[in-house]
Amino acid sequence: MKHYSRTIAALALSVMTSALVPALKADEWDRKTNIKIDQSIDVQGTVLPAGSYVVKLLGPFMDRRVVQIFSADEKHLIVTALAISAYRLTAGESDFKFYKAADGQPPALRTWFYPGDNFGLEFIPGRGESSAQSGRPHVIVTPSNAGGD
Repeated sequence: MKHYSRTIAALALSVMTSALVPALKADEWDRKTNIKIDQSIDVQGTVLPAGSYVVKLLGPFMDRRVVQIFSADEKHLIVTALAISAYRLTAGESDFKFYKAADGQPPALRTWFYPGDNFGLEFIPGRGESSAQSGRPHVIVTPSNAGGD
């Protein structure tokens, strides 16, 4: 009888441990990235004022091109954007690029790459935006501890 109780205890511990493993990789799956911007930016027609935000992909069973941007505390969804696939030749750090801004308008988000990935996402400009040329006008996007608090 003692042999069975040890086996059952080991099995229960194994099941509990394996149930926690997917939660540990959640940030990698949803590509959660904390960012801080120093001036307003446009994300498909929604202007985000300077501040801190959380950018991540929509749930695991959805299309991997749907991006959600939340307030820094993740209590308020600010914008949900549909993007298209993008590619860069060399994997590197988290990278955000912007379309050139028209006079008096905030620059529009063009691409986002998660750290270590060659594949990223490209955002189509929102209503009334021009997709003429890309650049990095005076916007500083600081990804801070991608995938964590």
